Amino acid sequence: MKLKARLMDENAINRAVTRITHEIIEKNNGSENLCIIGIHTRGVPLAKRIADNIGRIEGTAVDVGSLDITLYRDDLTEIQEMPVILGTEIPFEIRNRKVVLVDDVFFTGRTARAAIEAVFSIGRPSQLQLAVLVDRGHRELPIRADYVGKNIPTSLSEQVRVKLMECDDENSVELYDMHE
Repeated sequence: MKLKARLMDENAINRAVTRITHEIIEKNNGSENLCIIGIHTRGVPLAKRIADNIGRIEGTAVDVGSLDITLYRDDLTEIQEMPVILGTEIPFEIRNRKVVLVDDVFFTGRTARAAIEAVFSIGRPSQLQLAVLVDRGHRELPIRADYVGKNIPTSLSEQVRVKLMECDDENSVELYDMHE
């Protein structure tokens, strides 16, 4: 794979996360009855960043958790023989709450579908919203994100990689050509 472009640097990511945070607060009329759940792997630190921002802006802590959708994927056998289970940590009630799912890259919609199924196996929220740092297009399912940090049109021969300090020791979004 060959690096084609650096699409977002640390400042651009911070601005996008801040904008998403404000949009979440605005759409939900504050943070009451709100919880944020990150989808493993890079959705988790993004969810924590959004929850921290909401806490600073609203002056109240927002519940934040992590969701492992591995066992809910419809392509589980195609990915690998022995899937790595990272674990779901949602130490709070989600029933009748506004849940914002957070992921790094929105592509076909299959991860979002699996996340929705995983959330409903835990409880029934009053609302389920989706926030993504990058939407690269190519949806295969009728699912859309409520909050998008950056829309990046891509071809199917390209890959978008989000790197976050918590996982990768840097903050960036890069575009790679998979044919080179």
